[in-house]
Amino acid sequence: MTALRAGFLGGGFMATVHTRAARAVGAELTALASSSPERAVAAAASLGVERGAADIAEAIAAADVVHVCTPNTDHAAHASAAIAAGKHVVCEKPLATTVADARSLVDALDAAGLVGAVPFVYRYHPMVREARALVAAGELGAILSVDAAYLQDWMLLPTDGNWRATGEAGGSSRAFADIGSHLCDLLEFVTGDRIARLSARTRTVYAERGGVPVANEDIAALVVEFSGGALGTLLVSQMAAGRKNGLVFELHGARHAVRFEQERPDELWIGGREASQLRPRDPVTLSPDAARLSIVPSGHPMGYQDAFNAFVRDAYAAAAGGEEPDGLPTFRDGLRASLVTEAALRSAAAGGDWVEVG
Repeated sequence: MTALRAGFLGGGFMATVHTRAARAVGAELTALASSSPERAVAAAASLGVERGAADIAEAIAAADVVHVCTPNTDHAAHASAAIAAGKHVVCEKPLATTVADARSLVDALDAAGLVGAVPFVYRYHPMVREARALVAAGELGAILSVDAAYLQDWMLLPTDGNWRATGEAGGSSRAFADIGSHLCDLLEFVTGDRIARLSARTRTVYAERGGVPVANEDIAALVVEFSGGALGTLLVSQMAAGRKNGLVFELHGARHAVRFEQERPDELWIGGREASQLRPRDPVTLSPDAARLSIVPSGHPMGYQDAFNAFVRDAYAAAAGGEEPDGLPTFRDGLRASLVTEAALRSAAAGGDWVEVG
């Protein structure tokens, strides 16, 4: 694949992850824009990008693929600017903080004939693909119920502050939009089914953090119903002590069950009435899609950055003109996440009423 030029908007933690991934797949890291030219220069030097850009327009002009890693409420405007300039886009989630903005981005991207991807990267753990293959092959039988959670503790204390919680840049939803969206995307991806309706409750534990009013939720709890009839419970929290990145799902089928834990990504629990098993990641025994992503031998751990690198590799392959790889999360998946988030917020605002997901 011909090396693509990668430009980056934003110089924080996610830009670190994006630049590592772009470098790993052989891109030219050409320019980075941040909140000021000075910060852009410093971030570019730290992350190994060729230069710090004077502004966003300069970074976009220097790239074939633009990575949007800015605060949530800037995503739509920055992705739109990149599309208008004829660039492919990798945009952090949430793709937009409103459904209307997310839909406008999908329409603009389609009209321009460009590639747009959203890093729902947990799809790229090999054992997630293995779980998906088991469901698709009918090994579990009809999915009856789902038990899932995404738990973190980085906002546990009242002194834990962040722009996502207390500033306009975070948007109207934090816990659900930032990590609940990952969980819902993963459930729909693995089951091949849609969340049709939901009932949600949210909680903001502290009215202020560091003296600044909190603008969005810390915790969300949902009951969901899938189009195929399965019922599920979802818990999303950034205040679960001891949980650093505890994304877990367990699917209960009419024949077997399957469980994946993101903090133990190299194994899959498969439950049966007579016996259960732990299936290790082994390229020799995995389904073809899972084996494709299993780039090191069994017993050699793979993790989050490996998944992110695989996602960027697929996004760049599509941007380079190849056939869109199976499972690549696109702007349409970003729009889908916006629809689910909007439904969850509407339900919570109505005290947990059931809401249909568009």
